[in-house]
Amino acid sequence: MIKSLSLLVRKSDITHEQFVDHWVNVHAPLARSVPGLRRYVLTHILAERTRPDMPSIEGEIDGIAELWYDDLESMKRANESPEAKRLHADGATFISKIKMFTTREDIIIGS
Repeated sequence: MIKSLSLLVRKSDITHEQFVDHWVNVHAPLARSVPGLRRYVLTHILAERTRPDMPSIEGEIDGIAELWYDDLESMKRANESPEAKRLHADGATFISKIKMFTTREDIIIGS
């Protein structure tokens, strides 16, 4: 399983609450039609935690998106689809910055 993890920052002219409302009610439903997308998880930031022994990364994050695919080829095909292009175009209407990672997991605890 391959995941795309994205750290999202809202546009400066909208509130965090407006960002979340659009993300959940407008953007997320568009993901349902992206071919090959196995799972889509919206992770909402409740609070920022810090550690006294380690500096924090600068900048505010409004949410984290997880998109799951069977493999890298499935992710590539999905992102080339018209459905994904609509999803990305909508993202540009409320997201100002994004930091994306392609990941795979090693599960240590749990199933």
